[in-house]
Amino acid sequence: MTENKAIPFKEHFAILKHLVRWTVLVIPVALAIGSMVAFFLWALSAAIHFRFDHKWLLFLLPIAGLLINFIYQSVGKSSEKGNNLIMEQIHEEGGGVPKRMAPIILITTIITHLFGGSAGREGTAVQIGGSIAAMFGKWFKLDGKDMRLMLTAGIAAGFGAVFGTPVTGAIFAIEVLTIGRIKYDALLPALIASVIGDLTVAAWHVTHTQYHIDPLPHADNFIAGFLHFDVLLLGKVIVASAAFGLASFLFAGMVHEIKNICLKLFKYKWMIPVLGGLIIIGLTFLNGKPDYLSLGIDAEHAGAVTIPSAFNAGGADTWSWLWKTIYTTVTLATGFKGGEVTPLFYIGATLGNTLSALLNAPVSLFAALGFIAVFAGATNTPLACTFMGVELFGGEHALLFAVACFTAYFFSGNSGIYSSQRIAVPKIFDDDYAGEASIADAAKRRGYMYQKLRKYRLKK
Repeated sequence: MTENKAIPFKEHFAILKHLVRWTVLVIPVALAIGSMVAFFLWALSAAIHFRFDHKWLLFLLPIAGLLINFIYQSVGKSSEKGNNLIMEQIHEEGGGVPKRMAPIILITTIITHLFGGSAGREGTAVQIGGSIAAMFGKWFKLDGKDMRLMLTAGIAAGFGAVFGTPVTGAIFAIEVLTIGRIKYDALLPALIASVIGDLTVAAWHVTHTQYHIDPLPHADNFIAGFLHFDVLLLGKVIVASAAFGLASFLFAGMVHEIKNICLKLFKYKWMIPVLGGLIIIGLTFLNGKPDYLSLGIDAEHAGAVTIPSAFNAGGADTWSWLWKTIYTTVTLATGFKGGEVTPLFYIGATLGNTLSALLNAPVSLFAALGFIAVFAGATNTPLACTFMGVELFGGEHALLFAVACFTAYFFSGNSGIYSSQRIAVPKIFDDDYAGEASIADAAKRRGYMYQKLRKYRLKK
């Protein structure tokens, strides 16, 4: 009896030891990541508002692209792979994330936004997190599984700090690595890192944009009254969420295709960002307004379409989501830096605004649903995005957040913005996804099978 009672005690002692060890390891890492993210957010805001006051900077965007290309070709080396490099190192249980990744991505993201590129900031924060985590991991002499956990914690700290969503940051870090499988062994260090990273940004007095969903009118149909739930509204959410998933699919596909086309067309890589900058300038002249440049959070002029404006009736144009998709995919695919997530927020919020008018649905609610659902579909992280909805907008509509995120996740297909993301449990159950291939490998396999099928049909 005594021997049996000793087993739980040893187990709990091991748990306590694990908790203390990872708390001690992660706190200094998260403090460093949070501080660097705070500086990044401050510098990014200053760069964006400087461009607002000096509109002629947009004409230098092609030169900015050349500079970014030069930085990565000369000193960036493997850092150019960005988030995909961090994911690869986690999957392979390595720590080959260079220390130079953090300062290089910070500088090149600021350059992108200073001259008007349409990009985000999540990619920068995650790369800052991964780079600093790898650096500390080497100092702590971590390897194998421990280094993998440290890199995952770095992702969580960067994400939680940049958006002010610590729970989302932790869930995102363990969910984004593999479609259909969550790495629960990394949950503890990821949660600690994300919370500390967020608190550090707050301690530096860097604030985040606040969003609000207007109260919903009471349901006036019999079924809704009987069930205390608006079934008609739920149906509209499902329809809209399918569209959100398709928007995610379009975004991810355009980034990869534009990049592939440019690599085939141009022998010299430096020509690609020059073309990208010229296209962004041309699109801005075509639109006659700068609304789709940069993050899309702050208004450059009265009546500008921004993420906050999309939460109000008439706060977005019918095709704002498509224009932002074009601007951002061209920017990122041609070599400019930043991230995809904030533009995905913009695309989702403005598409939600448009669909709310078509479906006669609450504007602010559908903007919020699009905000998180398009992101969920593009990153294949429906659980993390459900938590994001709760953290950003409150828990009143948690059920609708979950419905929107998981519906968009399925309708986005086996695609995503991270080509190194593994597919453990595919959304489409066929042989093309056998094994735990990455999204990039699965796409190549599908292309190969398509070519074989096409040749077979031509022979017949």
